[in-house]
Amino acid sequence: MDRYREGMTALSSLRAHLAAAAPRMLDDLAELIAVESPSSDPDALARSADVVAALGTRCTGQSPERVVVADRPHLRWRFGSGPTRVVLIGHHDTVWPRGTLARWPFSVDGDRATGPGVVDMKAGLVILFHALAVCDDLDGVAVIVNADEEIGSPTSTELIHDTARGAAGALVLEGSTQGRLKVARKGISHYSVRVTGRAAHAGNAPHLGINAGVELSHQILRIAALADPQRGTTVSPTDSTAGTTSNTIPAAARVSVDVRSFDQAELERVDAALRALEPVLEGARLDVEAGPARPAMPESAAAELFALAQRLGGPGLVSEAVGGGSDGNLTAGIGVRTLDGLGAIGGNAHAEGEWIELSSLPDRAALVSTLTATIGRAE
Repeated sequence: MDRYREGMTALSSLRAHLAAAAPRMLDDLAELIAVESPSSDPDALARSADVVAALGTRCTGQSPERVVVADRPHLRWRFGSGPTRVVLIGHHDTVWPRGTLARWPFSVDGDRATGPGVVDMKAGLVILFHALAVCDDLDGVAVIVNADEEIGSPTSTELIHDTARGAAGALVLEGSTQGRLKVARKGISHYSVRVTGRAAHAGNAPHLGINAGVELSHQILRIAALADPQRGTTVSPTDSTAGTTSNTIPAAARVSVDVRSFDQAELERVDAALRALEPVLEGARLDVEAGPARPAMPESAAAELFALAQRLGGPGLVSEAVGGGSDGNLTAGIGVRTLDGLGAIGGNAHAEGEWIELSSLPDRAALVSTLTATIGRAE
């Protein structure tokens, strides 16, 4: 029997085994969601990391390394003594502020579960660790569960690069829409454009001021014009502020800019254009500050692993390219083959009422387990 038939046979067996473990997976999911973990709250993240570490330890028999950077607790497991063969990546931070559970608790209605962070991506963590619990080959496997993915992974990027570099593959447990695996993601760059003007009394001496709000308006129009819909490049001015009181010419203003493209050259074009912005009003000053960034994840980075997933999991698996970023951008950016969207099937991520299909947990865990055992082993 060749490797692929062995893999498909193993997958079928694992599905049956994990289906029997579905009640335990549901309990683990409820426990993770009960601990709120907004990206901006180090204390909440520390408690969440404890719960994730306990889950991973119970499922794998091994405790994680706790890597704290700027008060953010990241977790890493390494199995075996050899080089990293495959790395599984997830995150335990969410976009939901503490107190959300009080008005929107975890709940189950038939096959649907809902709660803050359920699809992005606490269900993915349940899948990840239950997949490893039944995997027959953990040698060379590494796991990263970081605490800052939702804000661009600023303190965990180096850890992810260090762990994944040289691996035969990376599997990312982000949620999945209609079961589709993510094979390409837009690269993302964030910027803050700041304007310095000069304050003055809006009634008595507006001519003595330099209106930072007016200057910002000019710049927002210039920034938005950098988008190229034909190439799928979006350049979006987002949150902005200007001034302090209604009767004062604004002395300062700022706008955040979100840039996304599948083409790395486009990200570089927009970067150069933003840095070259010049003020319109005499005496105004501009400062452009780059924030967290993720390189584009090209489809070529996922092609081989997606083909492998189809051979092992069946031709019914389909793929998609998406505008949102993940830590898969980071592994693809250093040349590691990367397959994303292996988490729970669900929807409404980052929005009230996000949900998952509970029946997808055993199926996805079986696929992830089979891929983990196969990648880098005579694929």
